[in-house]
Amino acid sequence: MTPPAIEVENLRKVYSSAFGRRKITALERVDISVPQGEVFGLLGPNGAGKTTMVKILLDLTRPTEGTARILGVPVSRAVSRRRVGYLPEGHRFPGYLTARETLSIFGRMSGLDGAALRARIPLMLERVHLSPWAEVRVKKFSKGMTQRLGLAAAMIHDPLVLLLDEPTDGVDPVGRREIRDLLKAEAREGKAIFLNSHLLSEIELTCDRVAVLRKGYVAATGRIEDLTRREPRYRMVSDPMDERLVASFLETGAGVERSNGHLLLTVRDVEHLNALIDRARTTGVSLHEVTPVRSTLEDVFVDLIRTDDPGAEVGAS
Repeated sequence: MTPPAIEVENLRKVYSSAFGRRKITALERVDISVPQGEVFGLLGPNGAGKTTMVKILLDLTRPTEGTARILGVPVSRAVSRRRVGYLPEGHRFPGYLTARETLSIFGRMSGLDGAALRARIPLMLERVHLSPWAEVRVKKFSKGMTQRLGLAAAMIHDPLVLLLDEPTDGVDPVGRREIRDLLKAEAREGKAIFLNSHLLSEIELTCDRVAVLRKGYVAATGRIEDLTRREPRYRMVSDPMDERLVASFLETGAGVERSNGHLLLTVRDVEHLNALIDRARTTGVSLHEVTPVRSTLEDVFVDLIRTDDPGAEVGAS
């Protein structure tokens, strides 16, 4: 069997404060598995343990307990990072280098020779839409252009695993879509993408699955469509939309809210919804719209972060 691209089991990290007088738990019993070909998002408020997780995967810090592996290799072994590309948050490049020179340096540090660099550099500049600026010094780049160049540097050696911290930070809407498309294309080629971001709308559009960290615990993990699926709710637009119609719906046990010219209906199941539609039609109401309503990832995230029990299982993987 092909091993997961990233796998952590029962991961725990405890830091000691000055003189060891106080213990700070950054991660507690974390289990995460990311297969090859998946875009996985790690979410959480500041201090939740996201940065500690990435540091452990890069062997920049060691876990107190548990194991972490990349492509089946323990992260304590340097060989585990040979097929990993990393984009840190707030990265900087020497301003006197051009985009081409920057990628050449990163490529050589990643073990590429001259022939491989000559093939990869133009390809990566094209994929992040920086080809016209190949010979421009980095000090003239905007934040969004610097972010694109950082992504190209992380991918220059064609890694199987990408660890990306805020990959669309400072990028304009068109650029964010281009980066999303690029990451999804990499996933289709079998690469594993592991990203952190505070832009929940970007996570929702990019990732296949997510995990939400709260105070070091995994509060929820699963596919976005599963995490955002709550009780059946529907948006109904009708003419007329009067109190008689609302009262008729309430008689069936439906939840009914008025909101900006439409009704929000909470029903037991699809059969209950069809019964409401039948009631509306028998009273001569003209239905213009009946559409399902889903929670956003932001709704789910806020609910999870506010929950009292950080170790409670809220979602399913």
